Amino acid sequence: MEILWALMAAAMLSVVLLPVLRRRRSMIEQVPPGHPDAADPADYGFVREEELDIRMPGADQDLLDVLDVVQHTQEYKAAAQLLAGTETQGELRWQRVQAFAGAAALELQRRPGGVGEVPGGQWLRVWRAEQPKDGGGAAVHAEFLVQQAWRTSTPGTDDFRIIMEEAKVACGEAALLAPGDPIPYIVELSVARGLAYPREEFEQLWLKILDRAPNHMGAHLAALHYWCEKWHGSRELAYQFAEAAAARAPQGSLLAAMPLFAVFEHLPEVNLVRSFYQSEVVTRAIHGALHAVHAARHNDPMLAHVRHLLVFFLVRAERWAEAMNQLVHVDGHVGALPWTLSSDPAAEFAVYRALAVAGYEANGGSPATLPH
Repeated sequence: MEILWALMAAAMLSVVLLPVLRRRRSMIEQVPPGHPDAADPADYGFVREEELDIRMPGADQDLLDVLDVVQHTQEYKAAAQLLAGTETQGELRWQRVQAFAGAAALELQRRPGGVGEVPGGQWLRVWRAEQPKDGGGAAVHAEFLVQQAWRTSTPGTDDFRIIMEEAKVACGEAALLAPGDPIPYIVELSVARGLAYPREEFEQLWLKILDRAPNHMGAHLAALHYWCEKWHGSRELAYQFAEAAAARAPQGSLLAAMPLFAVFEHLPEVNLVRSFYQSEVVTRAIHGALHAVHAARHNDPMLAHVRHLLVFFLVRAERWAEAMNQLVHVDGHVGALPWTLSSDPAAEFAVYRALAVAGYEANGGSPATLPH
């Protein structure tokens, strides 16, 4: 409830920050050499904007290698093999399912096909046709349909509903093929959001996930999106869900960062000023996320997601050194919130990175003082 009141108070201030950030980016590019705002991210070994990878939040070399093979050869077998060897209940499998589905969706968007032309993403259709009992392929297909609905149609339209209904059927088929796999149900969380499941139906779905993977961070983030939709109740329900997840998070779990994601989910609904990001409510959420990052396993697949969101909040709070410490770990990959909400994720990330570098150096920092 406290977070809700803070957001409402911020809305009354009616000052939009993002245009200010973009104006300051222009200033950074125009200031003379030697000025603190002339700081160059390349001095820190950061990747050039045009080389940032927008496909995933962090490094997964096995996935990158397989994606390259699949997209160059249009053969699905390497993808099927990678998923078959990935732990069923883990976060990594969910991210890989999303990546394969997203790759197929992007291919189809770029090559929709026509008379005598093979549409993009054909390898996924072949995968389902040749291995109809492969649970991995079924899960990727279900996620593909969900992404297609959100990418190509408008929620509430007949086209959107038809694709989502097809995705719901695909989720059921995937669940039957792999009874212990939480991913078909996690995919269905997006269907629940799109089709506005009644609360009772959603909670039945959520219980199936808790039975299989109670601490799955990706599932919690997908469920948070459902609670954030206005027709499912007040924003307070979303914050209650996030805070409850954080409170029951086991040691080392990134679920402790959920309140920060809940705050972020409602930022587009209000106009914000800098003081909001330095408020007690947001500061507490930031500290919870920082603690979660510090306690998490270094190879936790969700770690990069939390670090990216921390960069966003730490820059807006002008906590430059802490933002730089997060950038060191995630630079190079930008396939995560908040950047993926932009039409140009790499450019959006680069804005914040440039601001972090400029603020860091304006307060006495340098490449020599930044821990790696």
